[in-house]
Amino acid sequence: MRVWVLLYNPRSENEGIYAQKIGDKNVVIAFAEEDDAVRYSVYLEAQDFRSPVPEAIDEGEITEFCQSAGYEYYLVPAGELCLPPEQNVAQTDWQPDEQTMIEEFRRRLEGLF
Repeated sequence: MRVWVLLYNPRSENEGIYAQKIGDKNVVIAFAEEDDAVRYSVYLEAQDFRSPVPEAIDEGEITEFCQSAGYEYYLVPAGELCLPPEQNVAQTDWQPDEQTMIEEFRRRLEGLF
């Protein structure tokens, strides 16, 4: 089964995956439907969080990744409203490179026009 995860810098050396910190656990949030992943990404951007890119991935791959990285995994069922937490962590495990930050800033400025 294919699921949708939220990635930063997909297919690059600086790729990162969106996860929520719940208690002392990192939980990768995956979506059964692309539309739900896109909606969640928009909600993150509205909270001034870096905007991740929804990417389809085999569910087996993501569960294997989570097991190897010590992460938990949660699949949001199709059509279920899932909202990001109101507060983001102050420091993420993944840090964008300078070029990524410039491109994101440019994209946000272009969105204003």
